[in-house]
Amino acid sequence: MPSPSETIRAEVSGWPGTTEAPHRFGGVEFNLGTREIGHLHGDRLLDVPFPRRMRDALIADGRAEPHHVLPQSGWVSFRIRSPADTEAAVALLRLSYDVIAGQLERRRAQKSAISNRQPDQTVGRSVRGLN
Repeated sequence: MPSPSETIRAEVSGWPGTTEAPHRFGGVEFNLGTREIGHLHGDRLLDVPFPRRMRDALIADGRAEPHHVLPQSGWVSFRIRSPADTEAAVALLRLSYDVIAGQLERRRAQKSAISNRQPDQTVGRSVRGLN
């Protein structure tokens, strides 16, 4: 039977654009582009970043704990105590992945909209037209 970290790594590595690297504080981190989705400390502890409101909701729902080192940050910690916790850990990582993927897509769409503007739609052109 695979360990919790092996199961989690196998699942997360299958998500589009996800990479894996050694984490600077030990363990393994999962990334989407240059953004960290979360990281595992062995088979027992998962740390995951979220926007503050989501972090607060996850803690209030009992789905995660405040980060074990930075409790006031947007990060959460999740303790893996049983095989059943592995699924919950994957679910937290997937939620983080979806949040980050959405943020990256919105940024791409904004950049595309800006680069596709016609010259008469630029702010400078509009200001000149008002004079």
